[in-house]
Amino acid sequence: MTSSTVICRTPPAGERPAIAYRQAGDRSILVEYGEPDVDLRLNFVVVAVLGILLAEPPAGFVEAAPGLRAILISFDPEQSTREAILRELEEIHERLPALSSLIIPSRRITLPIAFDDSTSREAVERYVATIRHDAPYTRGGSNIDYIVENSSLSGPEELYSTVTGVSWWTAFTGFFPGLPFLFPLHPGKKLFAPKYNPPRAWTAEGAVGIGGACAAIFPVESTGSYQLFGRTVPIYDIYGQHRVFHREPILIQPGDQVRFVRVTEEELLEARRDVFDNRYEYSIEDAPFCVADYLRELGNPAETTSGGTASALGSPARPS
Repeated sequence: MTSSTVICRTPPAGERPAIAYRQAGDRSILVEYGEPDVDLRLNFVVVAVLGILLAEPPAGFVEAAPGLRAILISFDPEQSTREAILRELEEIHERLPALSSLIIPSRRITLPIAFDDSTSREAVERYVATIRHDAPYTRGGSNIDYIVENSSLSGPEELYSTVTGVSWWTAFTGFFPGLPFLFPLHPGKKLFAPKYNPPRAWTAEGAVGIGGACAAIFPVESTGSYQLFGRTVPIYDIYGQHRVFHREPILIQPGDQVRFVRVTEEELLEARRDVFDNRYEYSIEDAPFCVADYLRELGNPAETTSGGTASALGSPARPS
């Protein structure tokens, strides 16, 4: 016999998605929104709830870890109870503005990127020599052609212009400290590529790649399975050597918008040296995110119908 971890559920209402509250051990509650689909509209709700929790933490609140459509809330059982945290969450959801009225505090972070760089090619070379010599995604000594083929693009230049032509929404961070999971905010500009199988044993810090429909920046030298297409400047510094990391070692936070600007590899290496010498100027500006603008561009504005959020938060086309 199996038992459900669901504590309670809230049905969809207007533009608010269905909500499932799940027990996650003795000190945490997992809150899930909507259906298990890749839908940024659900993530906007997650990031909005995260902002409220951080700005107005309830008694006993320890931390919150967001995912694409879920958020894990941890609490101190000596200061609060699961029931009290549930009541606080329900109150937050009740006063959360409608999806189409959300304006999410956000920053625009502009990063240089060198495409098809030497470290990405080195990662491919090591992989071919030590792990899998016949992988289809290593043709030509890089992953570029594989990404182009799977994304139905005309060639590498269209890949590069697609990457630099959109803002990338940081849905959440994780896996490695400060690794941002990025999705394009322009609905028509989507890239897709299956991940490595098996994964790489080495990836350079600062590498940028894509797995499925999600892009990521590797904050540290690590293993990895995303198809690599470039490299950028450091986004994580636990020692705070550069002033931008003095208060927080993780540069990119959930809800940030990332833009890439194309540079040569020589220019990138110079920028990276400037980071290590505390001379580089990171481009960071406040850019509140208006969900209504996204919905308008999506072409499917959130409207209340007899189906509730079935129309407002329906699933977009799944990557295949």
